Amino acid sequence: MMVRIAASILALILLCAFGEFAWRALTGQPPHQVVALAPVFSPAGMAPVTPAPPLIAPPPQQRRCSSGDGFAQAAAQNAASLQTLPVAPFRRAESGWEVYLPLTALEIGTTCPPQAPGFAQALAAWQGAHGLPANGVMDDAILTALKGVWLSRRPFVAATAHGACPAPPTPDRLAQALPAEGYFAKPFQLRPAALDAYRAMVSAARREDPAIAADPRLLTVFSGYRDPVADAASCLLRGNCGGAAKANCSAHRTGLAMDMYLGAAPGFPPDSAADPNRLYLSRQPAYLWLVANAGRFGWVNYPFEPWHWEWTGEAP
Repeated sequence: MMVRIAASILALILLCAFGEFAWRALTGQPPHQVVALAPVFSPAGMAPVTPAPPLIAPPPQQRRCSSGDGFAQAAAQNAASLQTLPVAPFRRAESGWEVYLPLTALEIGTTCPPQAPGFAQALAAWQGAHGLPANGVMDDAILTALKGVWLSRRPFVAATAHGACPAPPTPDRLAQALPAEGYFAKPFQLRPAALDAYRAMVSAARREDPAIAADPRLLTVFSGYRDPVADAASCLLRGNCGGAAKANCSAHRTGLAMDMYLGAAPGFPPDSAADPNRLYLSRQPAYLWLVANAGRFGWVNYPFEPWHWEWTGEAP
């Protein structure tokens, strides 16, 4: 009788141990990492055995994000401030820093969510590398420091740093886009090399992200080169250009800047600077793909406007 019981228990153990892997061999799915449990003892004083339980270890990314030693409190602060922290990196009061989360995560080199200790740990490393208190906590000063890094990558910012405004390109230095490249076939122009870089980027985005490929409107352009005189008049007429300085010297005058359709929050146009629309765009697949990949093609984002991108391949 004891022999039968022992044989039954051993068969059950072998089934538990190898059932997971047999199933995955049949289905073609790769086996997960399995968490080993401590040995358990069988009845009647038999030797200990170690079953393979159906518990799957967290993937490496999840383990890394949750294992930032000493950053649990910073993670809690970041989670609490994500949508509530008073900030004003672009001289306009905002509530929370979530709209800047994709750029921040890329900058500090993490894919961990903002509520994870791993995010706080990565932020602390970035803070320390930039001579800032390495506490892993996001605040207005840190966001402003990040903004300075982001803006330093825009050649237009360097070109206008001392009050000068780049002269617009002559008509022969502009290329006309195809109707399908414009938002609802709206005509636009860019410098030829910038237009080539735009086309390469869009081709890659549609090839690499099914969500972008599914909507042909995504990444079409609703504003490229803008004549400075006409642009100033239009900005002042609409009253949404951020003041006289922007109206008189927009990056669009260079032929290296463009505004792309990334979607729009319900009730808002695609270029609305209202916070609900900006936050909505920052969560969309098109913007997330651009943040991760546009640099491969020489494009950088003006962080306050998710739709606005500038090419860095030539001087303004």
